[in-house]
Amino acid sequence: MSADYIQRIRRLTESLSAHGLDGVILLPGPNLRFCTGLSFHLMGRPTLAFLTVDRPPLLLVPELERSKAEGNTVGANVSTYGEDVASRQAAFADAAATLDLARRRMGVEPLRMRWLEERLLEEAAPGGRLESAEAVLEPIRAEKAPDEIAAIERAVGVAQTALEKTLTAIRLGMSELELASELTLQLLRAGSETELPFSPIVASGPNTALPHAIPTARPLQSGDLLILDWGATVDGYISDLTRTFALESLEAEWKRIHAVVVDANAAGRAAAGPGVACRTVDAAARAVIEAAGYGPAFIHRTGHGIGLEAHEAPYIRGDNDAVLQPGMTFTVEPGIYLAGRGGVRVEDNVVITADGATTLSTLPRALQILSVN
Repeated sequence: MSADYIQRIRRLTESLSAHGLDGVILLPGPNLRFCTGLSFHLMGRPTLAFLTVDRPPLLLVPELERSKAEGNTVGANVSTYGEDVASRQAAFADAAATLDLARRRMGVEPLRMRWLEERLLEEAAPGGRLESAEAVLEPIRAEKAPDEIAAIERAVGVAQTALEKTLTAIRLGMSELELASELTLQLLRAGSETELPFSPIVASGPNTALPHAIPTARPLQSGDLLILDWGATVDGYISDLTRTFALESLEAEWKRIHAVVVDANAAGRAAAGPGVACRTVDAAARAVIEAAGYGPAFIHRTGHGIGLEAHEAPYIRGDNDAVLQPGMTFTVEPGIYLAGRGGVRVEDNVVITADGATTLSTLPRALQILSVN
């Protein structure tokens, strides 16, 4: 695997040069893990990886992370600092001098770089330039290798097993919070890593009108819609699924809405393939919902990429002309939401192949009315 990480760094540095950057500074998170295989906590003690176009990687870490950093397999040099502020400032100054940061244009992760690290870098390398490296980092992870896709497939399998176990535990009167706890427990029992892609979304009744609802103390009631949005993590890679159920019974209108969303989901997945623009997939799913008269109630994009993060490229939205390529993995998750009343969402995970697209998730999409007395 070390050869894979070295190759990834090589590809990254080639892309940095093409974008006029001298290097990139990574903080703990998916990009650092992708390039080095190392996972650190993002905390008050800064941890940074400096990947430049012409020098060996440099890891700047607190002393307590020395052993992990020195075990890297990409030939990175390691610099550490102690608990005192002076030691930390000295380590940043040494790193800046070693890499000549005051003369360089370095890319940073715009959604991860903090004011803390930025200030320390500015103090250590006055005159250096920090710029967004999003245009470099986003594409390099978008097309997944076979081993990455296999990990996502395993994460889908774990998530599906966890849901099947959870459904048998649902009872009227239990709260959304209790059900979210049960789903989390089943994810861990089924084999997910403890760091889930996100906290499971459990929404019932009118709360289902909120796409990113947070589980509450609301008790489950007969006649409720119930949205479960959950995922598992395997070898760092994630799955992200959604199914909408009914408890005991459901009004006719919501049955129609659910059928429309299922059809929109199918249309989006059918439209996906190599060479297809992301906006085309979004349009295919959206057209079904608009034809049914619920266009304004589809209030979010059709999907997003999945991998080491729950939201990454490619983004399946109407203004994205980016073209899907083999190895790209993403969600298709159309929904209809009626404010104050309820909502329906059905989400699957898809991978682009050489000649089409494969849906990795296999759970039933048709409406399931659960008997949960």
